[in-house]
Amino acid sequence: MRFNSADEFTRRELMIKMAKSAFGISLAPMLGNSVANAADFVPNRPKAAKSVIFLMMSGGMSHLDTWDVKPGNDKVMGDTKIIDTSVTGIKLSENLPKTAKQMHHMVLMNGMSTTQGAHEQGQYLMQRSYTMRGTIVHPAIGSWVTRLAGERNTNIPSFVSVSGDPALVNGGFMGAKYAGVPIGDPNSGLQDSIMPGSISEEDFNKRLKLADSLNKQFHTVVNSPAIRDHEGLYTDALRIMRCEDLKAFDLGKEPTEVKDAYGPSRFAQGCLLARRLVEHGVRFIQVTHGGWDTHYDNFTAVPARCKDLDDGLSALLADLNRRGLLDETLVVVATEFGRTPEIITEHQDGRDHYPKAFSCVLAGGGIKAGQTYGKTDPNGSKVIENLTTPQDFNATIGHALGLAVDQVVISPSGRPFTVADKGKPITSLFA
Repeated sequence: MRFNSADEFTRRELMIKMAKSAFGISLAPMLGNSVANAADFVPNRPKAAKSVIFLMMSGGMSHLDTWDVKPGNDKVMGDTKIIDTSVTGIKLSENLPKTAKQMHHMVLMNGMSTTQGAHEQGQYLMQRSYTMRGTIVHPAIGSWVTRLAGERNTNIPSFVSVSGDPALVNGGFMGAKYAGVPIGDPNSGLQDSIMPGSISEEDFNKRLKLADSLNKQFHTVVNSPAIRDHEGLYTDALRIMRCEDLKAFDLGKEPTEVKDAYGPSRFAQGCLLARRLVEHGVRFIQVTHGGWDTHYDNFTAVPARCKDLDDGLSALLADLNRRGLLDETLVVVATEFGRTPEIITEHQDGRDHYPKAFSCVLAGGGIKAGQTYGKTDPNGSKVIENLTTPQDFNATIGHALGLAVDQVVISPSGRPFTVADKGKPITSLFA
């Protein structure tokens, strides 16, 4: 019997259904978390970051209405006003008033530029460092980090995705064990991870033995790398179910005043969950916030999106700093591309896709904060200083963690790949 990559999700779904039928729980979140231990990883720079919180602004965030403001240029700024920040000489949009007070922890990457102007392709490049191909799926950046740096805590998943599309955080050619564990609502925790009260411990153990027996018989017939990827499914799930660190996913354990400080939105609560996961040794957490595709009514839509971002990001930075975790946690704000400097009046003052120039943000993780890197022209239409590609950006994330960004991993097809393709880390951003 032969299997190909197209069968992968079918097999995965089959195993999930079998597990739920056999055990009374869904083991999907626990699939494939047997990866290298961080004890074997030696960072190649001192004081390297230990974890990454990657905040993905899905839909193409307007750089001009957020990070890359143009004082005095009402033609491109439209209704968006400009405010001072905690760093003299650096200004932000009025849509980010709380974040402006945290500017001393941040670097504005205002020279971003990409070759991809469509959402799917742009997000793929931003989160994987490679352009889409019909013949291969490249690993997500979180998969690379998990593989190269290893697990910090072997009891819980090393790569967690909150409110995002599971297809964007899969392990690609690295397989399911390097995929991000998907969580929908951060307030719901790690779903189906507790044994139902209707099943006794004795019955549960009997079902485990039966499943193990069936697995062994199956593996004598089918020998597939994809199937072997899931061999640790039951033991991984059992370990997670019974470990003390499972409480990291429970926002109910946070004081009300802390939850309130982050704000009520799903994204903001996802930022709080990310902080809890960092405290418990999760290596890479991605929190996604959609709705940035402002072709229409940009000056109403962007402030609404920014309210969630402003609440969550500002609280996250302040909270990590207060707990002494900011220096060892790299916080990233990324998006697939920017929006046009031109305001489209026939679209109720909207902005269209604009890959030529946009902005991202880095904070914590040992960077020299309180600065901008990269510059666009007075209209925000082209990069005129320190152009940065998504590959360079991801290489910089790798450098923050002390990864060897030129380390080659060979795919099952025999092709060489690195975490950031041909991207070069911007080492000048670090102390």
